[in-house]
Amino acid sequence: MKNIYCSLFGHDYKVSKNVTYHVKEYKCKNCKTEMTIDGDGKFIPLTPKFKEINRVLNRVHNKRLEKGQKLFMIDL
Repeated sequence: MKNIYCSLFGHDYKVSKNVTYHVKEYKCKNCKTEMTIDGDGKFIPLTPKFKEINRVLNRVHNKRLEKGQKLFMIDL
């Protein structure tokens, strides 16, 4: 029944995870389909390969943010 709704009216994607400022993961509220943004800014299905890529990208992004915060605190 959930897939029929999405077939008729389209998916209702909500952000499920912010990977970086520009890359996010989305999940359909109705059928639970997961999507993400690729390097070109296109919507693509969230495969295990892209889950791993997003996980590593998130870890690198967070480390850079922490490093920037430490440098900012030293300058004060």
